[in-house]
Amino acid sequence: MRKLLKHIHGYGLAAVLGPLLILLETVFQLILPRLMSEIIDVGIQHKAAPDRTVAGLLGFFGVRDLMAHDGFRYILSIGVLMLALALLSILVGVLSFRFSAKASQGLGYNLRRAMFEATQDFSFADIDRFSSASLITRLTNDVNNIQQTVNMGLRMLVRAPVMLVVALIICFGINARLTLILLLVVPVMALGVGLVMRAAHKLFETYQKKIDGLNASVQENLIGIRVVKAFVREGYERTKFARSNDALRDAGIQAVTTVVLMQPIMMLSFNVALVLVLYLGGRLVVGGTLLTGELYSFISYITNILMGVMMLAFTLLQLTRARASADRIHEVLEAVPDIRDREGAAAIELPEARGRVEFRNVSFKYVASGSGDDVLRGIDLTIEPGQFVAVVGGTGVGKSSLVNLIPRFYDVTGGQVLVDGLDVRDYPVHALRERIGMVLQKNVLFTGTVRENLLWGKPNATEEELVQAARDAQAYDFIMARPEGFDTALGQGGVNVSGGQKQRLCIARAMLRHPAILILDDSTSAVDSATEAAIRRSFAENLRGTTVIIIAQRVSSVRWADKIVVLEDDHIAGLGTHEELLQSCKVYQEIVNSQQEGVMGEP
Repeated sequence: MRKLLKHIHGYGLAAVLGPLLILLETVFQLILPRLMSEIIDVGIQHKAAPDRTVAGLLGFFGVRDLMAHDGFRYILSIGVLMLALALLSILVGVLSFRFSAKASQGLGYNLRRAMFEATQDFSFADIDRFSSASLITRLTNDVNNIQQTVNMGLRMLVRAPVMLVVALIICFGINARLTLILLLVVPVMALGVGLVMRAAHKLFETYQKKIDGLNASVQENLIGIRVVKAFVREGYERTKFARSNDALRDAGIQAVTTVVLMQPIMMLSFNVALVLVLYLGGRLVVGGTLLTGELYSFISYITNILMGVMMLAFTLLQLTRARASADRIHEVLEAVPDIRDREGAAAIELPEARGRVEFRNVSFKYVASGSGDDVLRGIDLTIEPGQFVAVVGGTGVGKSSLVNLIPRFYDVTGGQVLVDGLDVRDYPVHALRERIGMVLQKNVLFTGTVRENLLWGKPNATEEELVQAARDAQAYDFIMARPEGFDTALGQGGVNVSGGQKQRLCIARAMLRHPAILILDDSTSAVDSATEAAIRRSFAENLRGTTVIIIAQRVSSVRWADKIVVLEDDHIAGLGTHEELLQSCKVYQEIVNSQQEGVMGEP
């Protein structure tokens, strides 16, 4: 928690004023029982002389003339003083709550911003390690836990100790023997709270992880809801959600069951202390060694003390849950991105952006999966500037993994990937990715207009460049068929456009950049052959000099390539043109034959 509190910058004044005001409120509240005892013992029973401290307070508030010791006037003067203190207590209490809320909300704001900024530097491997569902939970639920704890802590972690110490001193001044009861009860309460907190910490950690699981289930279902409905899998999804929901419920019940043990411990201790004080204090009053008003004020003080201890206990319990959340937040903030600039990368003179790509004895495996198996092994490949290169192969042979190494979405585990003669790990990441246009296997559009989505490729693009990119990607016609044209609003993920339209918008976005290297990861699978051919022609006409690397399943998409890379398992099984591979590569021959058989309707 202490490491997270440094993120309260900008709200430090509120974080200081909140506790100071609650301290002042506590002082006002501690004075009130003493004033009440004055009303009973001096104003009503006339068994004691006015307290000098009370007399000083009366003078401070300008009611000294009411101090005549005639009962009614004295009660009235004390009543005026109690009313003034009560109003002041309310005022500073409201202000302290406001400042504490401002500080806690500010801390939450800073934490969310810092975590979001940290995730923007994460590599694909980092995202795989944390999981998107867990990151969402940490940014929302975990930060909310911290906010609530800080809001409560800024008030209660000051109020309760001050109340405990000052009230104990006052009680000791009233009657030392009765105060010993508190000195015995408070440690018992503290021991019980400590034991419950120790058990609750791990349970709350488990609870937060179960929230991750539930979020993952909901997120996956909502993203794939069309597939769920298409395959009539609502029942299966309900069962899967029920498992996650049940696990969260059970973890919550287990945590709460442990926490509720604190309530009977606290109440039992409180009531035992109260009974003992009433019994022993009553005997002292009867014996004449303790005044009735003093007993009343003593009971008020021990009630404040024990209630303060209980509130402190609940705050510490909330702190236990917040510790689990703080650990998870700190894990994100302190994570060192898997992909980051090497020291001194900014000072390296970068080569001219020509689009040459070279793989030198490259091996790669997904470390986060923990499988230990290489996805790629011994990859040697050179792609010259301006070449049109296709990558083909069966499912799971590493085609996407191969192209993801070029923009450093992942780092190689062996060998080198070079762009324009320089190892990609020596580039500043931003500079490397500026040279590359990428259309991922999963086409992603963001909430906003068509124009806003295309401008991701080049934020300062002119209208002419925007139109040309849309024409090149064969997207212009369907964009202009809509009344708003480029200002057509897209739903989240582009839900209001078809799969083929979404692919063409993503291609237009990448082409708008005019990159040195353009990578299309199976990005024309949802368009017809004629449209795909038109897109391919636009590469040759309007992206001359750009190196184009395409992953495709259809032979018709790759047969015109300058070079075709055939992957099998974890290695290159063939390399050459369409005609060369038909003669020399058995794997490629099988791919071609299988597609020809499918077209001819043969088994």
